[in-house]
Parts: sequence; C-alpha cells; structure tokens
Amino acid sequence: MALIGVRRRAGSNMFRHQMNTLAILLDYKTVDPVLLKASVVHDLFEDASGKPGVTREAIEAIDADGPAVYALVQEVTIRIVDGRKELKSQYLRRIMESGSDRAKRLKLADRISNLISLGFVNDPAFVERYIDETRAHILPYAEAISADMHRELRDLVESREHALRRLQEPR
Repeated sequence: MALIGVRRRAGSNMFRHQMNTLAILLDYKTVDPVLLKASVVHDLFEDASGKPGVTREAIEAIDADGPAVYALVQEVTIRIVDGRKELKSQYLRRIMESGSDRAKRLKLADRISNLISLGFVNDPAFVERYIDETRAHILPYAEAISADMHRELRDLVESREHALRRLQEPR
C-alpha cells in the first residue's frame, strides 16, 4: 500500500502497476508463490524507500517465503553503487543475461504492464526511448523466457510505435 501515493507518468499510481504485474503473471499461468508475491512489491525499494514497512526485515517477516521474496525483489531492483544508480541498459542486461528465471519472468511481466501504460503517456521522447530500450534489452531475450510473453511484448512495441507516429504527426 506504500505505493498508492506514488504517481506514474501515465497518471495512475504505482500500487496499481504492482497489481497489474501480478495479474499478468497469473494470466500466463504463473503459480510460483515467491514470484507472485514479489510482483506485488517489486518496485518498493525503488519508489517507496524509507516509507513504513519498506525494509528487508518487514518483507522477510511476512511469511515463510519472505526471505526468497526479498531476494527476488532485490535482484530486480536497480542497484546503487557509490551513490550512483546503475545505468538502465546495464540493469536490464544484467537481469536478462544473468538473472534468475524468476527475475526474468518478473521483468517481462513488469515490462508488459509498463508498455500497456505507455499508451497513456504523451511525451514522445520518453515513449520512443522506452520502445528503443525494450527492443534492445528485452525482446532479444524474451522468447527464450516465455514465447507467449514475447509475443505480447512484440505486439505492444508495435502498437506503441504506431501510436508514437500518430503523436509525432503534424496537426
């Protein structure tokens, strides 16, 4: 619930994004309880750090899966080393190339949710950058992780590119 007050570019809130990510995993018949639980809190440490309940101890104490959920959330969280955030390209490459199977599936579901929301973003530069990032760092790996999720990602990228062209057309 710490993410309800965190606004997204598309206007909705981060809590809803977490729930959408969970729903996408369920839609793709994911039954792994650690992965499903992590999907509900996967952005906590990036977007709600310092809020009540956003600690390692709080996540690990939720239930017997808590330590595994926390570890997975940390695996998909952008790292900060010496006060500098990991570059997005390095972050995505790290997950797609050397992440656990759970981390890869979570990242695909997260990206599907983000691409759906991208349809409500009116900043052409951001949309173009996000599409390019998906093409370069997600799609090359997605089919080996989940052919069905890859298909949806590919279709969403094509849809968002079409919408971007419409946004960029002179009126």
